[in-house]
Amino acid sequence: MGVEVSRLSNGLTVATETIPSIETVALGVWVKSGARNERDDEHGIAHLLEHMAFKGTGQRSAWDIASQIEDVGGEINAATSVETTAFFARVLADDVPLAVDILSDILTDSRFDPGELEREQHVILQEIGAAYDTPDDIVFDRFTETAFRHQTIGRSILGTPETVKSFTSAQLRSYMDRQYGADRMVVVAAGAVRHDEFLRQVESRLGGFRPKAESVLPQYANYVGGDYREDRGLMDAQILLGFEGRAYHVRDFYASQLLSMVLGGGMSSRLFQEVREKRGLCYSVYAFHWGFSDTGVFGVHAATGKEDIARLVPVILDELQRAGENILPEELNRARAQYRAGLLMSQESAASRASQIARQLMLYGRPIPMQELVERLSAITTERLRDLAERLFATKPTVAAIGPVGALPAFETIRESLAGPTPSVRRLAG
Repeated sequence: MGVEVSRLSNGLTVATETIPSIETVALGVWVKSGARNERDDEHGIAHLLEHMAFKGTGQRSAWDIASQIEDVGGEINAATSVETTAFFARVLADDVPLAVDILSDILTDSRFDPGELEREQHVILQEIGAAYDTPDDIVFDRFTETAFRHQTIGRSILGTPETVKSFTSAQLRSYMDRQYGADRMVVVAAGAVRHDEFLRQVESRLGGFRPKAESVLPQYANYVGGDYREDRGLMDAQILLGFEGRAYHVRDFYASQLLSMVLGGGMSSRLFQEVREKRGLCYSVYAFHWGFSDTGVFGVHAATGKEDIARLVPVILDELQRAGENILPEELNRARAQYRAGLLMSQESAASRASQIARQLMLYGRPIPMQELVERLSAITTERLRDLAERLFATKPTVAAIGPVGALPAFETIRESLAGPTPSVRRLAG
């Protein structure tokens, strides 16, 4: 049946996709406001708000929210990202009205009780501590902080102990009032759902939601790159090497996705084969590309022992420069097949499909048909990937490393190696 999209009089977008083969419904409210939308004195408030959403409304206690959804076998949760916040549930088809009511209650009538707030602040402080104690987690925070220095897009979503402890119930209400408007929200359901019925249910509960968010959009991001190293007495080192990536809307976004798969998207990828299989220099290595609304980051993550760092990094740099010289047709075809399979597999999950539709509506203003995505992938050539690699890996790098990092080559050495011809990288390796 495809995706059906309607808009309420207040500007709220409502979309559904009926999937006849399943008997459940994944639904949620996605807000185009995340950690990036915080002011300087609000670092971590978007994530705290997500936690507090389940701590009671004027009609329901925290226990009521949890028990009512679980009494019918359903699930409810939320998530905060750099640019969005989502509140979602999964229930049987007959229980969709209950899920809509609970999610709407959270968005329109959360109490932000001071006692609950104090307890949840303590929980998040524990979460921050746990992240710091997990090097393969915290290194990504340090990576984005370095890539986008002194910008909200680069800050940790969790906030800091100082900021999290400082927030009051009044600040949470103010943030929600400023950031949450129907013009920045989409409500999506996928699975055993009928569009007209779902539309009526949403309209009855959220048709009166404020039409517009009051705050301005976040400042345009500026990738700067740089170097962060934290020497810890650990058995292994977590290393990230990154470059300026591409935003969702630009021509090279999908090419960047494919390039990351050619380099480090699986066991057959260049980095895995060269670094792990042939040389045994690490136990984990992969490439990734993150797109945002106005920028992106391309990165390589590796985890290795102290004794292999000096040899590992030059080999990675060598493979990056080789990508600008030659990419084989079979490598591109394999990456294209992997990406297409991932898209199709995600279609088999109602929750993944709802999230995908919401993301497309917020970014592009419309759902993107699968055939259109496949055509975009098919149009990418090996020449285009080589050209992209040459340009991408010439940008100022971002290096983030935690662990026994004393043998890691100096930042300027890495930067100069990438700026020069491939043989200079090979000399560094020697």
